[in-house]
Amino acid sequence: MDPAALAWLRAQLGPSTDTDDLTARHTRLGTVRAVALEVLAERRAALLADPLRLVVDGVVTMDRSANLTGLERQLAELHGTLGPDETAPGGDTTPQFDMSVLTPARRTR
Repeated sequence: MDPAALAWLRAQLGPSTDTDDLTARHTRLGTVRAVALEVLAERRAALLADPLRLVVDGVVTMDRSANLTGLERQLAELHGTLGPDETAPGGDTTPQFDMSVLTPARRTR
């Protein structure tokens, strides 16, 4: 896996994610986006395995539903984007440059 793909994965999953695990998953799955989706799906499943809300009256209240919402939002966002090693289906990979003429809003004196 190239350094740019690894940096993208660390940006999506956090810096403490094991590099060897990410590399093994990339070898098995083929794209870095698939790796990120699999890791986030595992984190979501781990959150769902435990109670999301725990209340002990007068002692402690623990609510992890916001974490679940954040993970689901991140998963939905990743489904709509391409990873650094993917190209758009039927897309052109050549760089495109646009040019426009800038004109002043007011005439100078």
